[in-house]
Amino acid sequence: MRGVAVRFAVAAAVLVAAAASMLTASAGAQTFPSRPIKVIIPASAGGTQDVFMRALGEDLRKRFGHALVIDNRPGGNFNIGARACAESSPDGYTICMLPNEALVYNQFLFRKLPYDPVKDFAPITNPFFSTQAIVANADLKVKSLAELAALSKAKPKSLSYIAPGLPLWVFMENFKKLTGADMVRVPFRGGGETANGVLSGTTPVAFSGLSNWAAYLQAGTVVGLAVDSPRRLPMLPDVPTIGELGYKIDITRVYFGIVAPAGTPRPIVERLRNEMAEVINDSDFREKHMTSRGHEPVANTPDEFARFLALDRLLSRRIVNDAGVQPQ
Repeated sequence: MRGVAVRFAVAAAVLVAAAASMLTASAGAQTFPSRPIKVIIPASAGGTQDVFMRALGEDLRKRFGHALVIDNRPGGNFNIGARACAESSPDGYTICMLPNEALVYNQFLFRKLPYDPVKDFAPITNPFFSTQAIVANADLKVKSLAELAALSKAKPKSLSYIAPGLPLWVFMENFKKLTGADMVRVPFRGGGETANGVLSGTTPVAFSGLSNWAAYLQAGTVVGLAVDSPRRLPMLPDVPTIGELGYKIDITRVYFGIVAPAGTPRPIVERLRNEMAEVINDSDFREKHMTSRGHEPVANTPDEFARFLALDRLLSRRIVNDAGVQPQ
């Protein structure tokens, strides 16, 4: 009886401690934040992540009473910033906006990473999918992917394209196999060089972020041939989706997930997500900073985002294996 009593007392103490911990974490979330929050972005200033997070941060500052301070950590195929995120204190005062390369693809492209993409991050939310568009210099006089394929076959090896990110160039290579298109891939060096290449005609075709092309599409200097979204976009009602055109090629969407270092208290993670979702769901914010740039709002919950990441890793692994890419 005495042993049973001791075990009961120990169990009760554990439950009390757990309850106290939960109450402390919940109370901490209510007073959070009490100082500025650092946001690690593994890319240079001026890119999609940087621009969006600064806009979101301005609205969150009004809600929190404290600023979000952007910490740009470019380089290493996003691994430098991802490592800095993984090694930060899990107290809610460091969060990170990581692209799908850092969260999913890099684990299949590198033999060794300085972080574990599965274990080192606590998902907060995926704010949006970044629509990718296949575009061409207007001087090519093509209005569809079929016309692009026909032109490239009529002028073999004379057309080149840029597609940053493995899933995008894998799609383009499969498109070439399916249609007989004859185009040469040019390595991606940056968004600025991609735009210059398409606009100058030196690399007249690209499959990259729609946000980079919105102004040129409106001006008519660039023509939209297809988008990777599940449905046509209001801003480009005449541009078909890849699925609509009948291409059944595996392709993953581009996104920039907001995460925290693993171990960040769950109530803080949930408060961060809920506050972000309220901003993202505001119609004015969506129009100004998302839909007008070709971003499809998501703002899913931490659990929904975690499930999405698990499924995206499975598809990404298959795309890498099918492409025959060997880890570096």
